Amino acid sequence: MRVAKNIRILREDTGFSQEQLAEALGITRARLGAYEENRNQPPIEILILLADYFKISVDALIRADLQRTNPNSLMKIGKNRTLLPIQVDHENNDLVEVVGMRAMAGYLNGYADPEFIEDLPVMNLPFKIVGKHRAFPIKGDSMPPLKNGTVVVGRYVETFDEVKDGQTYIVLTKDDGLVYKRLYREKKRAQNIFEFHSDNPAYAPYTVKTDNILEIWSFVCSLNIGEFKQQELNIDNVIRFLQSYRVEMGK
Repeated sequence: MRVAKNIRILREDTGFSQEQLAEALGITRARLGAYEENRNQPPIEILILLADYFKISVDALIRADLQRTNPNSLMKIGKNRTLLPIQVDHENNDLVEVVGMRAMAGYLNGYADPEFIEDLPVMNLPFKIVGKHRAFPIKGDSMPPLKNGTVVVGRYVETFDEVKDGQTYIVLTKDDGLVYKRLYREKKRAQNIFEFHSDNPAYAPYTVKTDNILEIWSFVCSLNIGEFKQQELNIDNVIRFLQSYRVEMGK
């Protein structure tokens, strides 16, 4: 099982011997050795103890393959628990997981499943990134000039307070799955509501409560945009496109 290998990886990463970690956990070295060698399965109370000690979720401890990640790069949420490990290459560069069109259908059910995420292909970007990144294909024509099938790379947003009005985000919701929209805080009624805006005026804005939001990824870059039609290259679309890249423009 992965948990045996993960316990050893986490112990070695901290520089502890089996005796030192066993003492820190309040168990015998022989018992810890049995867990690492997969001769015995740790009970739930030991899994919780290990998870608390290494500040990692029990789910990631059991199901994630920590050999494919840098344990020091685990994302932390809440009270120092980890959400999903950040994958790195052999040179310790962060990798971007790519959600393909086929995986999109199962993403709503698999986004929090380490095994589902580990099966996704990964890629490097031609510039340095820090933090958890993931790439998603865009559906439809609601965010011109990005076309149907364009891949958008996003950086994971840990709290709603990080969301900035007028910026674009890939958002996973319970009702609509993955959408790519421009977000605004709904100020008139409550702070737990966001307005989702499309750049295509044919699509009306709508509101989403924060308790319906599962993930938010802030726009980093887009890939494979393809050719534009002449009617798509109007000044408003071009300005929105450049602003999405954080380009500062004068009049």
